[in-house]
Amino acid sequence: MLELRHIKKSFGQKLVLKNVSLLAKPGELVHISGINGSGKSTIFKIITGLLEADSGEIRLGENDVVGALIENPDFLEYESAMSNLHFLANLNKRFNEKIVRDLLRHFMLDPDDPEPIAKYSVGMRQKVGIIQAVMENQNVILFDEPTRGIDQESVSLFVALLKKLKQQNKIVVVASHDQINELKYDRLFILRQGILQEK
Repeated sequence: MLELRHIKKSFGQKLVLKNVSLLAKPGELVHISGINGSGKSTIFKIITGLLEADSGEIRLGENDVVGALIENPDFLEYESAMSNLHFLANLNKRFNEKIVRDLLRHFMLDPDDPEPIAKYSVGMRQKVGIIQAVMENQNVILFDEPTRGIDQESVSLFVALLKKLKQQNKIVVVASHDQINELKYDRLFILRQGILQEK
């Protein structure tokens, strides 16, 4: 379960989030739309603890583990994709090589490619970012503009992944200023002038 109650957030004099409330249940695929700068990334940063809300409440289930792709993912630039994912998963002692290899192959990336991630295209980096958000069996997953820079074939692979996550009864929240036509969301929200409203 993911619950946000009356989240409010300002940066200096600018009130970005006025009233954000949301209740998402296992197996739900949720979409949050909004123009660039509307505060979608801010919501995710508050959920993951990267930012603190001015007021309001966030609740997660006792055994929930959050995975997230927020804005442009950072990596160890001179290490391979596999080395990066190994490093990130090991922070929580959750590295599973088979799962990571399968995910890399799913997104048409070679698990044994020694090329440093610094040489990856924007789309390739984005796919590695998607993988790190799900590779530890996280059950509350946040995707911020997940299809940025990736080609149509990879978008279809991303859609297939989301359908699988939904079947596994995970909560998935996608924030983007446009919709992925291939996806059928359970619930649609729009963030406008700091207020999150269900469509």
